[in-house]
Amino acid sequence: MPGAIYAEGLVKTFGDVRALDGVDLDVPEGTVLGLLGPNGAGKTTAVRCLTTLLRPDSGKAIVAGIDVVKNPNEVRRSIGLSGQFAAVDEYLTGRENLQMVGELYQLRSKAAKTRAGELLERFGLADAADRPTKTYSGGMRRRLDLAAALVVSPPVMFMDEPTTGLDPRNRQALWEVIQELVSGGTTLLLTTQYLEEADRLAHDICVVDHGRVIARGTSDQLKASTGGERVEVVVHEREHITAASELLSGYGKGETTVEEHTRRLTVPVTGGAKLLAEIIRELDARGIEIDDIGLRRPTLDDVFISLTGHAAEEEKVDDEEGQDAGGQGGRSRTKKSKKEAGK
Repeated sequence: MPGAIYAEGLVKTFGDVRALDGVDLDVPEGTVLGLLGPNGAGKTTAVRCLTTLLRPDSGKAIVAGIDVVKNPNEVRRSIGLSGQFAAVDEYLTGRENLQMVGELYQLRSKAAKTRAGELLERFGLADAADRPTKTYSGGMRRRLDLAAALVVSPPVMFMDEPTTGLDPRNRQALWEVIQELVSGGTTLLLTTQYLEEADRLAHDICVVDHGRVIARGTSDQLKASTGGERVEVVVHEREHITAASELLSGYGKGETTVEEHTRRLTVPVTGGAKLLAEIIRELDARGIEIDDIGLRRPTLDDVFISLTGHAAEEEKVDDEEGQDAGGQGGRSRTKKSKKEAGK
């Protein structure tokens, strides 16, 4: 049985640009799917198709059990959407913005006012509730925008890069709100370029590049796919690099890499902390002084680079689409991955 958010073979083109190239998604009820990808990968286009803002060229999309193409109005009643940019009226107060959204959802005036007060309190905006939102900081506007998406407590939420541009404190606060939502049964599709965010919030992760899903799984599964642990050593003296390299090669499960300028050596290993302790003893026995040593495990950054050949945030180059999903600012695509560039 499909999950609360389900897509099969979604395709969307803009001129010669194939923004979505057969995307499949399945998000079980009450879970978070992190949609990862660089700028221009197709994340926002996917969200806009799933939230009825764009009609896919082909494929199937079901949200909250409702066909997105056949019954878009019913889908809209069942979802909340927080986009990349805070969609608030800057001439209205925070309270008026939320009340207006409630009334657009056909809440009675009194109910809309009550709900607005609850959300302003929850998002730490009660003290600024009656100020025009043009006086709000970026973080406050983002919180107000998220509050607006929750006026009717939708069972399914879409958040398109919700913490972009927020300072670490506000980002942390938003993460806590998101975790509360999901613990209450909300299903969430979250797009992000912050790999730490996906690691923290998502039950499952899909990596998207050039309009295609190129990998999926839990954070741990994706990390395991890039290889296991590695030992990193920084020797104190440059003349000890050769000796340290020979020692590490005896423990490694692959090639030892050396960065001469930083005196850092890295080798893939298996054996965990026990092996690390043994390497430390051997370095000491051979008189090789070190400045640093550690057992490192793969991060989502490592996963992203391994899969795409580039980091999550790359230099942008213009393409022919002009705008991502016909909406918010110019769309751009990343440079091709190393693998594709070599073809």
